[in-house]
Amino acid sequence: MSPRSRPVRSANLIEAFLDMMSAERGAGANTLAAYGRDLTEFANHADPGKASRTEIQAFLAGLAKSTAPSTQARKLSALRQFYGFLYAEGMRTDDPTLTLAAPKASRPLPKILSGAEVGKLLATAAGDTAEAARLTLVVEMLYGGGLRVSELAGLPLLAARARDGFIRVIGKGNKERFAPQSQAAQEALAVYLAVRDDFLPKGEKRKKAERFLFCSRSAEGWLTRRRLHQMLKALALKAGIDPDKLSPHVLRHAFATHLVEGGADLRSVQTLLGHADIATTQIYTHVARDHLKAVMTKAHPLAKARKA
Repeated sequence: MSPRSRPVRSANLIEAFLDMMSAERGAGANTLAAYGRDLTEFANHADPGKASRTEIQAFLAGLAKSTAPSTQARKLSALRQFYGFLYAEGMRTDDPTLTLAAPKASRPLPKILSGAEVGKLLATAAGDTAEAARLTLVVEMLYGGGLRVSELAGLPLLAARARDGFIRVIGKGNKERFAPQSQAAQEALAVYLAVRDDFLPKGEKRKKAERFLFCSRSAEGWLTRRRLHQMLKALALKAGIDPDKLSPHVLRHAFATHLVEGGADLRSVQTLLGHADIATTQIYTHVARDHLKAVMTKAHPLAKARKA
């Protein structure tokens, strides 16, 4: 095989894998893009169609010098799924990733905000302008419903107008769920809808933008993830909170942590967050460990007996 033909063949294999992930497993655009980047990076190191276990190990060893264990594990996961697909489709007679061990990584605990800090954010966001109404709703939906920023950005107007305080959300892997919104979020929604037209562009762009809850005069027609991050950083500064401590995902973490601290069971929190695996949700038992320890000490019969 000539050097010129290798990338063409590699690209075909990667494209076939990504097509399968999209059609059969419902992988979202962000997931597909990440897989594509990881596999293209590996294709620059070795021919994916012929790569040996040794070549894959060498690739991962090179990553270990410059990337975090979590990044290495993600790239190995992409390779495992890729070679599992090639083997299942008969494009390879072996799977060179079967016996490769993933790097051990300690999962960092998520940053969270206290209830008082969330209250300060909402108090700072409040006001009688359209911008204040929009910002208040953003915070209420991220914290009051635990939405991902990718779920909030580009949220259709019709999805947010669902009945009984639930909104229809398309999460990771194009999975649908109905996320409940707090009473405060519902009230903030009503206030925002009354001034939403202030953010609609004029002319040809209007038809595109009016489909989205958070419409915008930007080229996209809605508030992008980047813009939502910027808005929250500015809000944090105004509220006297370290901007590095606040992001859309931090509000989602606060939502989950405060639920666990309030006594919510993990299965319910898993459903509310849209986690496919409860193991992902279990991190919140560590975040709220001091609270849970206090609950056990106060409520467990043996703990009570020892106090007596």
